[in-house]
Amino acid sequence: MTQSGNGLEMSRRAVLTAAAALPVAARAGAAERLPERSAFDVEGTYLDSGTMHPAARGARAAVADYFARRGTAANYPMSAVEERVKERFARLVGASPAELAFIQSTTAGEQMVIDALDLPRAGGRIVTDTLHFFGSFYLYEELSRRGMDVAWLRPRDGRIAIEDYERAITPGTRLISLSLVSTYNGFEHDLKRVCEIAHARGALVYADIIHAAGAVPVDLHDSGVDFAATASYKWLMGDFGIGFLYARADRMDRLTRKRFGYYGLSRFTPHVYPLDTPGETIADVAARDDAEGMFAMGTRSHAGIVQLDWSLGYLLDLGVDRLTAWRQPLLDRLRAGLKAKGYSVVTPPDCRAPLMTCVLADARGKLDERLKRAGVQITLSKNRFRVCPSVFNDEQDIDRLLDALPRA
Repeated sequence: MTQSGNGLEMSRRAVLTAAAALPVAARAGAAERLPERSAFDVEGTYLDSGTMHPAARGARAAVADYFARRGTAANYPMSAVEERVKERFARLVGASPAELAFIQSTTAGEQMVIDALDLPRAGGRIVTDTLHFFGSFYLYEELSRRGMDVAWLRPRDGRIAIEDYERAITPGTRLISLSLVSTYNGFEHDLKRVCEIAHARGALVYADIIHAAGAVPVDLHDSGVDFAATASYKWLMGDFGIGFLYARADRMDRLTRKRFGYYGLSRFTPHVYPLDTPGETIADVAARDDAEGMFAMGTRSHAGIVQLDWSLGYLLDLGVDRLTAWRQPLLDRLRAGLKAKGYSVVTPPDCRAPLMTCVLADARGKLDERLKRAGVQITLSKNRFRVCPSVFNDEQDIDRLLDALPRA
């Protein structure tokens, strides 16, 4: 790539135009062509996308191009790619780009929200539930030990009842924290109703959307949720180490700035280097007034953002609503087959998310070797297993799993 001004600018335009157009041009009418096996290099019967989604061929090609340019020290138009990725994710989940910050992980985003609300120092009540991400149990138990009043709601028939939230959100409640779609069993909250109850009582709502974004239709603005976070390596078909934190624009003035990173600045004028303009301070700074300004710290995974650029375009073109409708017969077939073999399905029947969980004592010990011999991969835990089909799976994959499973 030429380093001259005009040549470099033309190369940038060519890269951006090609990158922006690739998923749409390559996937026109993709929803009518599901399942999309040719877009992925999946070995065997892979039904574990809720743990880690395979990277699409197109996304891998985009990342390879990025590294090819990095390898020659060529100038890659990263700022424009980051801007487009935020815009695409905002469209996917019903947000605005200014309400989004790049983060490392969902857990990092949840902790940033806790910090920005000045908890536990500010005190008050937190309401959460045991269908929330199990990795967050430590967080809320620790906040309880440090003086927060933490209320844990427990499921009935695999669901958290809305009336339980109505009872639990009492005066003094600061935050409701939940997973929009449960990583445990796929239960999906009525997020809009939870937010209505919470806001009427002065509380804010945080949603972990890692099993929702890219998997089921999401509209953060319509739901009224105040904060949400996700990583990208599951249903966004991205990689580890990059995700998004959403903070509703009209909630920013209720947050305490706890992070002071270079990426959060809108203005930086130093007064210490040769030829600097003299000043009374070391540097004059001004923070951005958006989510990036509140939460951004430093460098993030550029390769991960390049991969997301492709995969978000792919998902937008596919249409998550159409994907959800196409996938439902697979889930129905799976549920019927599991029940016919005597398994205890703990995913509620009306769930639309692409994950289904069964309770089975010593699931890993009983199923691991058997499924490996059959070339089938699912999520195996100590006393449960979870099946997560995606865009490349079909009825034959469901049947291969069912054939490999013994009777319960």
